[in-house]
Amino acid sequence: MNVLVIGANGKVGRHLVRLLGENDSHRVKALIRNQDQAEALERLGAETVIADLEGTVDDIAAAVKGSDAIVFTAGSGGKTGADKTLLIDLDGAVKAMEAAKQAGIRRFIMVSARHAENREQWPESIKPYYVAKHYADRLLEASNLDYTILRPGGLTDDPGIGKVATGDDSSVSTISREDVAAVVVAALDERQTYHRAINLASGSTPIAEAIRQG
Repeated sequence: MNVLVIGANGKVGRHLVRLLGENDSHRVKALIRNQDQAEALERLGAETVIADLEGTVDDIAAAVKGSDAIVFTAGSGGKTGADKTLLIDLDGAVKAMEAAKQAGIRRFIMVSARHAENREQWPESIKPYYVAKHYADRLLEASNLDYTILRPGGLTDDPGIGKVATGDDSSVSTISREDVAAVVVAALDERQTYHRAINLASGSTPIAEAIRQG
């Protein structure tokens, strides 16, 4: 599968590019905003292509053309304001969906956030981020794409353990970025994950088994 990673230069994105680069079943292309990011991602096994989520849908569609799947794990980051959050985490995600349709790509994986679907659970301090994730997820669910929405808990930089918990009843509220990336790889061609939103936390179930259970 030819996999296009949007947000490849982020912390989850870099783990994902590396794991896909090591996987003989997939080829990985990293969508980047500027050429300075290319060398490090190419060392991880990716082909790189330049496009800006604040640019046009046509430009993004040209960059993703030829891919079999898109993974959206981009974000404006904690150091930007609410304006950039809306432009990247919401409008950028929607542009990526529109570009996927334009380029004839049906498989789309969204890395969202735990409780994005439930307004009562949104932390006041980062509410614009949750607003963006909420509506990006809703628009993806309303699309005709073969989507999977992954909703991880608090992200850590701990090494991945290859085991997760899904569902609403996990007593653990965090997960490593490396394990989130591993879930993406496992979900890519797992049809059981199509048209589903899956909560993620660190757990005791091997990733491949956990994503089939939901």
